[in-house]
Amino acid sequence: MALIEIYHVVADNYAVDTNTLAIKEGMFVALNSTAGVRRVTTGDSGKVLGVAGDTKSTSAAALPGVYPGWQNRVSDSFDETKASGKLTVYHSGGKFATDQFVDSGMTAPGLLLAVSESTGTLTLGTSSGTVKDQATVAMLTRAAGVYPSGVPGTDLNGDMALRGDNSSKFIEFKLLV
Repeated sequence: MALIEIYHVVADNYAVDTNTLAIKEGMFVALNSTAGVRRVTTGDSGKVLGVAGDTKSTSAAALPGVYPGWQNRVSDSFDETKASGKLTVYHSGGKFATDQFVDSGMTAPGLLLAVSESTGTLTLGTSSGTVKDQATVAMLTRAAGVYPSGVPGTDLNGDMALRGDNSSKFIEFKLLV
């Protein structure tokens, strides 16, 4: 549901493949043969271009910590790429936090991460039934856990915890592609 840009090296933009599966901000994308980007799917993990900085969806926005009922993207049907037909893609390094990952033991900083071909999200860089021909795309820098929203409250370090996918847990990662 979210990508938090802590810092980035390159924020590029690419035309979007109109036949892509829904892309949530924080999922990984690959470049197809017609120079459009699509969500990573079967056979794409070795061709990862970078991490999506926008959302292409017809059902929900993916803004950090925003509940579905409060989303403000109704005018363009929750598709941040609708006006330009382009998607922001971060590549060539950077540090990000996201709730778009397969929560399977991401407990130790330094672990190498790949992309799950079934979800287009980060997963541990080990072989499994959903990840083929893995390519390392990131390094875990902060284990899965709650993330401060910056809104005063009592959940975490004086702030309320940011809400999102994966039971509102976020990881931080260093982008390697």
